[in-house]
Amino acid sequence: MVAYASWRWVFFINVPVAAMVLSVLFWRVPESRGEEAARTGLDWWGALLATLGLGGIVYGLIESGNLGLGHPLVLTALAIGVVALLMFLLVEARSRVPMLPLSLFRSPTFSGANFLTLLLHAALGGALFFVPFNLIRVQGYSPAAAGAANFPVILILFLLSRWSGGLVSRYGAKLPLIIGPLIAAAGFALFALPGRGGSYWTTFFPAAVVLGIGMAVSVAPLTTAVMGAVDARRAGSASGVNNAVARAAGLLAIAVQGLVVLAVFSSSLDRHLARLSLPSEARNMLIAQQSKLVGIALPAGLSHAAHTAIQQAISESFVTGFRVVMLTAAGLALASAPSRVVVDRGHVTQKRCNAVVNGFPAPLARFGDGLRDLRDTG
Repeated sequence: MVAYASWRWVFFINVPVAAMVLSVLFWRVPESRGEEAARTGLDWWGALLATLGLGGIVYGLIESGNLGLGHPLVLTALAIGVVALLMFLLVEARSRVPMLPLSLFRSPTFSGANFLTLLLHAALGGALFFVPFNLIRVQGYSPAAAGAANFPVILILFLLSRWSGGLVSRYGAKLPLIIGPLIAAAGFALFALPGRGGSYWTTFFPAAVVLGIGMAVSVAPLTTAVMGAVDARRAGSASGVNNAVARAAGLLAIAVQGLVVLAVFSSSLDRHLARLSLPSEARNMLIAQQSKLVGIALPAGLSHAAHTAIQQAISESFVTGFRVVMLTAAGLALASAPSRVVVDRGHVTQKRCNAVVNGFPAPLARFGDGLRDLRDTG
């Protein structure tokens, strides 16, 4: 789609996926509702304030790269975001049917697991956002090849998810949630090693494999820790909260890491351009476009050698910023490893697993092989 249509078309990928999910939902999943459903409604205020809060902060951070952190528009957006999130917490604390039940966080396991999710998915979302920029604009990959470069991460997650779920029954969730982020941190660090050029199999492939293994070891135990920390009737809320934390973490990380990349890129590009004998007009034109990163348009009227030198300076400057992002992601993954997730081998009890599994409607439960395995192994 990116190569032959437009990058905007990638957002339509969600449409057929959503259509398939809804089709299966209405076709195979029976209707079910909680006992309090008839007496409660939707948390419209909570949804509105959460949207304003996250939207304001992310918009402010992104625009600060172009306008500066002190610009009135940026400060206003950040202020609206912070105030909206504070109001969101107040509304959720008083709501009869909160979108985010704050009582869930009374569980140390639930809080610790979500803190780990926040750090690990901030690392993942912030880092992988910049990989295609490096592969396409610096390394010269086609859009399709750049997309395929991260396929090992997806494939390993798919193949090892069932195995990693079995780790919980053998060792509990705590050990995998320490080892998994450590392996993921090594994967992020490997992404920081390649410069310009080189074979994919010796540069980005090892990093993708190690990162995939680290995430595979982490994801299933993390889900188990979250679901096992609450009563069965709150399993849906717990899963939704954890998923929202993961999405919000990636969203905020991209905005913050964008500022980091821009700062490092600008500083590095200034140093490279200072070494080149360029007309002041051409140099000023390049500096004015620094926020475009590798999308900077080269000035016209320069020699081929000058164009080559400028392009090399832009590429090397982006690689420098890319390495900072990957090392930052590795640091976030390392910080998530010792997070105090109070989960031991016996924490997820037979009774609770039975309650979770038996609470699903029969047709849906037939698809729950992983949950039944967890129940059978205690």
